Formats: sequence, C-alpha cells, structure tokens
Amino acid sequence: MDQRKRGAGHGVSVGLLGRQSECALLDQMIAAVRMGESRVLVVHGAPGVGKSALLEYAENSATGMRVLRAVGVESEMELAFATLHQLCAPLLDRLESLPAPQRDALETVFGMRGGTPPERFLVGLAVLSLLSDASEAGPLLCVVDDAQWMDRSSAQVLGFVARRLLAESVALVFGSRRRDQDLLGLPELEVTGLKAADAHALLSSATNVRIDQDIRDRFVAETRGNPLALLELPRELAVTRVAGGSGLLDAGKLPSRIEQSFLARIEGLPEQTRLLLLAAAAEPVGDPSLVWRAAERLGVTPATVLASGTDGLLEFDVRVIFRHPLVRSAVYRSAKERDRRAVHLALAEVTDAQVDPDRRAWHLASATAAPDETVAAELERSAGRAQARGGLAAAAAFLQRSVALTIDTSRRAERALTAAGTSLRAGDIEAARQFADIADRDAQSEFQRVRALLVRGHITFAAGFNNEAPLMLLTAAQRLEPFDLDLARETYLIAWASASYGAANRDSLLAISRAIRKLPSPEGNPRPLDLVLEGNALLITDGRSAALPTLRRAVAALTNAPLQDVLKWSWAGGGLTALIWEDRIMAEWPVRVIEELRTTGALSELPIYLHGLGIPKVLSGDFAAGAAVVAQAEAVADATGVPMTQHTQLLLTAMQGKETEASAVIAATVEEAGASGQLNGVASAHWAAAVLYNGLARHGLALPAAQATTRSANALVSQWALPELVEAAARVGDATAARGALEGLADAAEPCDTDWAQGILARCRALLSDDATADDLYREAIERLGRTILRPELARAHLLYGEWLRRDRQRAEARAHLRTAYEMFLSIGMEAFAERARRELLATGETVRKRKNGASTSDELTAQEEQIALLVRDGLSNPEIGARLFLSPRTVEWHLRKIFDKLGISSRKQLGDALSRGEYQ
Repeated sequence: MDQRKRGAGHGVSVGLLGRQSECALLDQMIAAVRMGESRVLVVHGAPGVGKSALLEYAENSATGMRVLRAVGVESEMELAFATLHQLCAPLLDRLESLPAPQRDALETVFGMRGGTPPERFLVGLAVLSLLSDASEAGPLLCVVDDAQWMDRSSAQVLGFVARRLLAESVALVFGSRRRDQDLLGLPELEVTGLKAADAHALLSSATNVRIDQDIRDRFVAETRGNPLALLELPRELAVTRVAGGSGLLDAGKLPSRIEQSFLARIEGLPEQTRLLLLAAAAEPVGDPSLVWRAAERLGVTPATVLASGTDGLLEFDVRVIFRHPLVRSAVYRSAKERDRRAVHLALAEVTDAQVDPDRRAWHLASATAAPDETVAAELERSAGRAQARGGLAAAAAFLQRSVALTIDTSRRAERALTAAGTSLRAGDIEAARQFADIADRDAQSEFQRVRALLVRGHITFAAGFNNEAPLMLLTAAQRLEPFDLDLARETYLIAWASASYGAANRDSLLAISRAIRKLPSPEGNPRPLDLVLEGNALLITDGRSAALPTLRRAVAALTNAPLQDVLKWSWAGGGLTALIWEDRIMAEWPVRVIEELRTTGALSELPIYLHGLGIPKVLSGDFAAGAAVVAQAEAVADATGVPMTQHTQLLLTAMQGKETEASAVIAATVEEAGASGQLNGVASAHWAAAVLYNGLARHGLALPAAQATTRSANALVSQWALPELVEAAARVGDATAARGALEGLADAAEPCDTDWAQGILARCRALLSDDATADDLYREAIERLGRTILRPELARAHLLYGEWLRRDRQRAEARAHLRTAYEMFLSIGMEAFAERARRELLATGETVRKRKNGASTSDELTAQEEQIALLVRDGLSNPEIGARLFLSPRTVEWHLRKIFDKLGISSRKQLGDALSRGEYQ
C-alpha cells in the first residue's frame, strides 16, 4: 500500500481510528468472495477522510487471496487504458485462455499488437473474462484507488465489469473522492469524518499545546472530523492561534485549506528540493530514475536535496510516493508557469520516444507555450496510436491539444475537423461542436468548409433524430459532390435515413429523394450503396411499382456483399427486405450481420441489428426468441449507455395482448422518443397500440393509433400499420378510412408478388368485399400466408374468416376456422387475440374453456434465465452465451445451475424437453 496517504509520524495514525463499522463491512465483503460470490464497492469521501486506509485494510484482510492494484493519476487521465493496464498487467500471461476476439482486443488496447481499434464493450467483456478466469485459481481482490483520476476509457471498462460481476469470486473496490458517472449505481460506502471522541484523540496527537475544550470542539466541528485536516492544519497555524481558536476554517473550503497547509511546507523548502517535487508531480508513472534524470537536467543534485530532505512530503522507494495527492496538486499548481514548462521539457527529453512516445508527446505539449508544428504533429501521431488502441477519448484529447499548437490556418482546420469527428465518436458532443466551429472558421477551401458542415450534420443527427439533421446532411451531400462523389452518396443515404426515422413530415424526405435522383449514374456496375440509394429515392418520388426492380436488386446486392463493404451504412438499408415483402430474407439477413458483429467485436453496432432480428422473430410468432432479443438489446444498451427505442418490445407486448404492460411501454415510448425527436419510435408505439387494440377488439381505439402511424415518414412502419387501419376502420364502420387504407396497402403490396404481400392484401380486401368475393379472398389469404413464416398473420386470417363465416350463418365451417385460430393464438402466446377467438367460438354455440397459453416455465424462470436456457437449447457454450449477454462464463454456469434446479433436470441435454413442456414448443 502506498505510504503517501498515511499519517505516520503524528503519534496516532490516520489509520482505522473510529472505522469499526466500515472495517466490518469490508470483512463481510472478503468473506463473501471467499465463498465464491462477487462484490463491488465504491468507497468515496472527501480528500483526507481515510479512504485509502480502508482500502489498505481490505488488502491486509485478503490473506490467501490474490490482490491486484491500480491507482488513478491525474496527469495520466488523457492516456487511454492507463489505469486498466496497471490493474490487469499481472494477469496478461492468461490472455491465451480468452476467446480470440477478446484476447485480440486486450492486446490491442495495451499496445501488445496492432490491429483494428476494438469496441470498448469488447474490451470490457475481455476484462470480465480475464478476471473470471483468474478467479478459478483462487479469489481475487481488485483495488483501484484515486478512481476519480482514472482515464475515461479505463473508467468505462471497469464500470462495465463492475456491473456484471456475480459469481466469479472477485471483489472490485474503488476509492474515489466523488461518485463519478461511470460508477454511478454501484454499491457504495461513504466515508465521512470521525466521531467527536476519535477526532479529539487525533487532534491531541497532532498538537503539543494545551487547548481549551471549546476551542478543540470548534476545531473538530469545522474540520468535520477530517483526519488529514486534524493532523495537518495545526502545523499551518501558530501555537497561539490554535490555542486561541483563530485561523479556523470554512468546512466547505477544507480541501483547499489542506492543500494550502502543504503549500506552506513546500514554500519552506530549498529551491532545488521544490524543483525535485515539481518534477515528481509532473511525472505520472512514479519512476524514480526518470524523475532524477529530469531533475538533473534542471540542475538539481541528489546530494543537495537528500541532505536537506523533503519534510516528509515525498518518498523515493520502488516508486516515487507523495504523502497525499493534495501534495502533488499543491506542488504543481503553485509552481511558476516557466518552471512547469521547464520540468515538462526535461521529462520529455528523458522519456524514451520508442518505448513511451505518447507520454513524451504530452510532456512536450505541456512544455510548449506557443504554437509549435513539431509538437502538434507529434500529438497527431499520438492520437492515431490512441485511436488504434480504441482510446477515442484519449485520441480526442491529443487532437484538441494539437489544434491549439498548430499555427498554419489550413492545417489547423484539417486537425480541427479530425478532432471534431473523433470527439463526436468519443461521445463529447460539445467538444465536437467547438472544433467543428474552429474548422469552419479556419477553413481555407470550400472542401474544408463542406466537411465542417458534414461534421455539424452528424453532430445534430447524434444529438437526436430531428428536423434539422436531414436538411443539414442534404446540404452537405450536395456541396460534397464536386469533391468526393462517394462520400456525397454515403451522406445522401444517411440524410435519407435520418429523414425517414425522425422527420415530423415528409417534405425533407421528398427533397432528399429528389436530390438523389439528380445524381450522375455511377460508373461501371452499381455498388450496393448505389442501388440502395436509388431504390429509396424512387420509392418516395415515383412509388413502389417504379422502385421495386431497383429495390430487389439492392436487397440481393446488400445481402450478398462482404459485410465489411456495407457495414458502415447498411443500417440505413436494413428495412428493404420488408419493403419488398420478403419474409424469409427479412428474418435471415440480420442473423448474418449479428454473427459477424459478434465475431469482429463491433458491439456498438448491435442494437439496430438486434431490432432488425427481433421484429421478424415476433412477426413469425416466436415470442420466446423475441423476448431473448429484447433482453440482449437491453444488455447492449446498458453496456453502451446509449438507450434505443425498443421496437421489438413494443410489438411483442402488443401481440401478447398484455394490456397493462403494453400500454405502459407504449406510453413511455411516445413520451421519451417524442422528447428526443425519435419520431420513428413514436410511430412504432402507435403501430403497437393499433395491434394491441385490434386484438382486444377495441377497434375504436385501434383506428386513431393506426392513422397516426400511417402519417409517419417511415415507409416501412406506415406500411405495417395499413392492415391494422383497414381492420379497425372496417369494424367501426368507417368505410372512407377503410377504403383509403386499402388503396395505400394496394400501392405497397400489389407490385410485390410474394405470399406475404398478396396474403395480407387478400385478407384486407376480404374485409371490404361483398359476400360473392369475400369467401375466395379469405381462402386465398389463408393459402398464401400458410406458405410464409408469419404464423400470427395466418392465425388472424383464420380468425377474420371465422368471424365472417359466423355472421354469414355458416356455423360449422366458422367453428373450424375459429378453433384453428384459437389454438394457434394460444400456442403463439397472443392472449388478447385468443380471447377474441374464444368469444367468437362461444357465439357459434361451442363450449370453450378459457385456457392460459403455455405452461409454468416462464413463471419459474427469470427473464435472464429464460435467455440463457434458450441459448443453451440452441447449442451455445457458456463462453458464447456470456459474450452475447455480457456475462462471464462462470456467471452463466451459476445461472444454469439455478435453471436446472427450477426445471428439475440435471443436464443440458434435458433442457430442450423441459422447455418444450412450457411455452417454447
């Protein structure tokens, strides 16, 4: 344990005085970990309150356990994964045990190999697996002190890991001055000042003069029992001022007063000693050799400094150790600017450019007062290395400093563009805006100005789908055409998608589509991007019939192209398979993409493709698989911190007919998606409401929900809502609305000769047809939909046909179709539609008992246990399941044991039969 925070030399140590309850909590934590459980704790409190003493107690209590330790360093906050590397370095010999993508990710971020920058979440999963693997050999205690100074990449990864530890025999303990964003929601222990009696005892140990009781009480009260303040501040005050009670402090300014106390001691030291302290404060690694070599360049001689000593503020051991981090900050902040620059220059000169080029570059930047192209270029190279390791926040910081040191205006604009884009990818939208403004201001060419506009468009899009982003991106695409036609085409597609997903009306979508139609034809054979772009534009400008040939070519090209060629933009074309009513391709395409994303570790791309997988699962009636996709999407959203509209959950709860649950999800989505400008989410919520209320036979409520959906700019969601609108309007007797919806559906489905399109169209036409043709149309709908994977649509065709037959007094045949519909709805899990079919059966005179679909499996298993059970049933191993659900293999095994107990089985082989007895058959 570092000595820099101990109160040694004051008679009574800061130590554990008055910390019995905190120590008991740590003892319980260690005991639980020894028993095979995981524990996480964030120990937080003001500087000097004794957090590090508690962390040291935990380490000393962990006898027989392996202890891993890391310390956040303020001056290393810009170096990606610095704290994480400290913590994991002793375990790197275990990397071979990790799955290849995870191993590659850690080796890349730690600079052990080159390669594509890994996703932060893959790094987190790799660390989780590494700790889990190490805990197989014995319990682990991982301690991260000064967590408030972790670099952002490390903080995000360790926060991710902390939330997923469950059954790994691992304790992860943070010591921090504050509860930082990445650690929010974790179990915490707030360390406050000592109780009065303990504080008085500590104060007595720090003063050699008798102090009146009322003065002692006031000193204890105003320091709020802060141990470091009680030990340190009496040294700052004259004996008479302490005894007389003068010079006491505002508790709100306590950290700065403690720092001032250290500063007073620093100012009393010789100049060479102060320079040595400054070199140590500016050097983040704590390497004694490096500090001494830098100090010697500044004229500091070891013999002189060692002779006079450092007043206990600094120790040289295996590492350079400050008495407390406040000493480091006091030294650095109180130094003259020229001395700080001189120290950083000396440190840069003694830092090996081959071994540690990024830290050397940062020292050079800190040593530079005026613009310097050499240093700016070095920072730019450091940014490239950081980005290659996946450290986007660090890369952004290097680039931002590089911009500040660049004197050439055009070059500054280029670097500002890169800084803006990197800052946006790192999630710092405000910094991205700032540097986009700098790029626009300093732009020396039209191409630079256009790229600045493009970055602004992406920033606006990232801030929420809204009315501004599509037109900004459209303008950028148009102005890009003379300079980079390929980039212009990509920008047009993103503009089109942003308008489709978020625009309040269709005007911007139409303007973008018209602009796309004016593009010159691509040279040679059209690429998937060219076909998707042209097909989307034709759909809006000329309609489905004109667009269909191009859309079909686009789907074929997109689904057969190497994924690396289309992954950057394919999310904008993911709905094409449904637009041309190809149910099987719609279900198969996202599976391929998701597997590739998992293989390559591009986890941040998963949510939109999980949505693309979940909707077909639900539409095909596989509700268990749909629920598993919802849970995976939630896990990804939790891991990434980026919430997305749960389109699959909306449709799933609506089709299940669970009114209370579905209504809550729908209302929350309308509110949240509407507030953030994600109007596609609002449209999906209205569609779900239309499905729900049609199932409940409350068609008067289904009608306005479906109408609201069909007004959406998103062609796909509005297409899916049209059958709901036809049914609702027909049932409430609104012939005008029903006919209008049928015309819209005919425009969308008639050109597509697929069983899905023609089956839905026939079913809806039957609703509005006279007796002579309705029978044939219902039979056609049942025949065609029976050839699709869409079991719910087929069941609804049987239901509508049975309802029509009953009203036509053909009771015997009506019973057959209603019974088929009822049994199908029950087996799928569509409770509201099943009840609607049951009531119709009763009306035919048949006796039908009300049955609940499925068995008790879903009541016995939790949502996460259901996911794991289904994945095991599908043949996945524990590591594969862990990678999908962001869990360690050991946690998966822990869940699996509980699943076996609940289902009364003892092996994975029995799981399929156990699930088939429930609602998963």
